[in-house]
Amino acid sequence: MSRARQGGRWLGAAAAAVVAAASPAWFADVTREAGIVWTHFNGESPDRFLVESTTGGVAFLDFDQDGRLDIYLVNGGETRRGRSRTPVRNALYRNLGGGKFEDVAARAGVDRIPFYGMGVAAADYDNDGYPDLYVTGYPASALFHNNRDGTFTDVTAKAGVANQGEWGSSAAWFDFDRDGRLDLFVANYAEFSYDDARRCEFGGQPTYCAQTDYQGRPPRLYRNTGAGFTEVSKQAGIAGMAGRALGVVAVDADDDGWPDLFVARDASPNLLLINQRDGTFVDRAMEAEVAYNIDGVARAGMGVDAGDIDGDGRPDFVVTNFDTEYHALYLNTGRYPYREFTVESRLALHSKPYVGWGVRLLDFDLDGDLDLLIVNGHLHEMIERSNRTVQYRERPLLLANDGKGVFSDLRESAGPVFDTGYLARGLAAGDFNNDGFPDAVFVNLNAPPVLLRNQAVKRRAWVGVRLRGTDSNRDAIGAKLTATAADRRWTRWINGGGSFLASHDYRVVFGLGDLPDSTPVDLEIRWPNGRTQSARGLPAGRYHTITEPRRTE
Repeated sequence: MSRARQGGRWLGAAAAAVVAAASPAWFADVTREAGIVWTHFNGESPDRFLVESTTGGVAFLDFDQDGRLDIYLVNGGETRRGRSRTPVRNALYRNLGGGKFEDVAARAGVDRIPFYGMGVAAADYDNDGYPDLYVTGYPASALFHNNRDGTFTDVTAKAGVANQGEWGSSAAWFDFDRDGRLDLFVANYAEFSYDDARRCEFGGQPTYCAQTDYQGRPPRLYRNTGAGFTEVSKQAGIAGMAGRALGVVAVDADDDGWPDLFVARDASPNLLLINQRDGTFVDRAMEAEVAYNIDGVARAGMGVDAGDIDGDGRPDFVVTNFDTEYHALYLNTGRYPYREFTVESRLALHSKPYVGWGVRLLDFDLDGDLDLLIVNGHLHEMIERSNRTVQYRERPLLLANDGKGVFSDLRESAGPVFDTGYLARGLAAGDFNNDGFPDAVFVNLNAPPVLLRNQAVKRRAWVGVRLRGTDSNRDAIGAKLTATAADRRWTRWINGGGSFLASHDYRVVFGLGDLPDSTPVDLEIRWPNGRTQSARGLPAGRYHTITEPRRTE
């Protein structure tokens, strides 16, 4: 930032801060003006149950199919000595347009769940054109079917996806067998019970015990049969993969047309589950060198996302970790091992003092390169007594990509939210006002969420794509999209899961950078079932709905 000079003297940092404050910011906190008044509650108590520290899910979804993204927020719950003065409820904020939202959760039947809530995965599992909700938690999870009339029905028991007895964290919808129906992967965290209250202290005060005091649990995979779900974890080869899993993203990592999984795990080795195209998965994390850090130590992985960071057409991975571990960046080179680019990308520099949770790769400025949005927040309220370089409430990070995978921190131009401390957890991204510039929302422990509107400081051309599967799953989760315009080329995927406890807008936006608004865009689509389709000359400045041709067409 340049410094101002007056009367022959440099005014320094104070004047520079005034200049920055007067400049337009990329993101504005519009939570209050949107009418969002819901507050998260985690049941924090003297028992310091570890579950209290990891809750707070959020999803963008158009539940009523009116063309506007709505927001679903998952609460935590009460614990034995952590009671709420009011009923603990989830919220479903219907987008009314004009930047206003209305909570319709009670009317929709999704405001209450009979377990401690964690995260959410939204998708159209039955291909009826309306998104459904899977809510994770402890000691069970729930599936809500969208009735297409503004209400949902709890079909958990009938569907067979209760994940009973488990502490479910993030979940991902994806079609692992390419039969056109979305299957469900649930990342389970650890063995846990309210009857087993661990006692840990710092400075004589109760604090959360280390995650390594809890035995990790294996994930679960549910295959969608069309008449319900069947657990196929053992058949898929993942039933023995116990570990403290928190984040998951589904993407075709090896470009064979079949979806794979990256699972971020907490003080347990990460998993890179490669689809063998026969109903089974093999963990390639060791060969890819993404399981541990360079010293052979498992990081405290929380959130994960996938996207083409360096423009080579392959999906790379970013994982949020604990403070001093650095949030990690792995470049997919098309072979093993992957290249850890954490230091070279400057992500290590930007993330060292933070405990990261939700993370999203998104082109917030539409320059054509995927940038990073990360929300942070510590677990231990006494941390500042022992480490002056780390704070309890931590600011989010907006990191701009230079096109080569090197990031700069936009703290001074991102907006006041990015200079404010939060105990943030789940983070979702989506374009709630349909202007082409991605917005975001994140959850805070025991506080209101934050809805961030992208103010589009620099207007740039863009093309949006909404895919509708026919033989493939309706949301086209697993599709690969390659756009070309002038002499530029971009590759994107419609991922399942991603971030932490969150679900995102399934539309894809291609930022065209400095190309003129009149530039036509050509699009190549590889649908989740492997078929390809072309769309030529798409005009910029709007969303295009593209429907998959049926095999008979």
